[in-house]
Amino acid sequence: MSRAPHRASRRAQRPLWHTSYRLLAGAVLAVFAVFFVLPVLWLVLAATKTDQQLVHGHPLSFGSWHALKANWDALTAFQDGAILQWLGNSAVYAVISLVITLCVSVPAGYALAMTEFRGRRVLLVSTLVVMLMPSATLVVPLFLEVNAAHLIGTMWSIILPYSFYPFGVYLTYIYFTTAVPKDLLAAARMDGCSEFGVFRHVALPLATPVVALVGFFSFVANWTNYFLPYVMLPQDDQMPIQVGVGNLLSSVPQFNPTAGSLAIERPQLALATLVAITPVLVVFLFAQRFLVSGMLAGATKE
Repeated sequence: MSRAPHRASRRAQRPLWHTSYRLLAGAVLAVFAVFFVLPVLWLVLAATKTDQQLVHGHPLSFGSWHALKANWDALTAFQDGAILQWLGNSAVYAVISLVITLCVSVPAGYALAMTEFRGRRVLLVSTLVVMLMPSATLVVPLFLEVNAAHLIGTMWSIILPYSFYPFGVYLTYIYFTTAVPKDLLAAARMDGCSEFGVFRHVALPLATPVVALVGFFSFVANWTNYFLPYVMLPQDDQMPIQVGVGNLLSSVPQFNPTAGSLAIERPQLALATLVAITPVLVVFLFAQRFLVSGMLAGATKE
């Protein structure tokens, strides 16, 4: 008889604890949303303002479409449309590197997953170590290698280092090891299919999600890389958009006191930042279905 009131009190405490947990989780999510969303919202609204409105107006107020157009015209007029040249350079570097990355990473991951050879474990460990190293630490060794090949100042000094993507190799290795049925590949071999035919006609169609995932990560890494192009490319007309935005930053007197004249204003700099990240957002929106399936691929063994 004495246990019944105790059980009833415990049942009454459960909804209260559950409500407190949900409130705490909601508060944490709200803090993260404010932390990540507000800066992006401010950046979008800053591009619609004049410099005076940006400084003295409400941070989250909308300026005007006229100011947005004026900022775009001023931005494209900077150094005779340099930002459009930078965007074109980034597109060339990223797309060519992406094609080479897919042609190299996917077969390499398949070979590591499906074949046994001497030094395979060492190669896997080396790939993992290079994958975990920050890209900035590889700039100096890459510079020395590219300089020895006499490619400094050419587009290949950016494309070739971008093209060899250890993360893509390791990701495809994990996928082919865990998600592709080996019996299906063995059946294709028994039917007389060559090893390249097995890869081309059986394994590669099954690997579409992970190929899309590798392609997306490679494109983002190529598009957002700053240090390597900054070191490798001496001429302004060769720069990608990320390095170009850095040059725009140094042309704003408020951020660089040595700037001689008001070549660029802060709203135009905000607009340039939006232009720089827009291709990544567009690629993400079109590829998100493949990205989700690619991230879940290999979660369970066959």
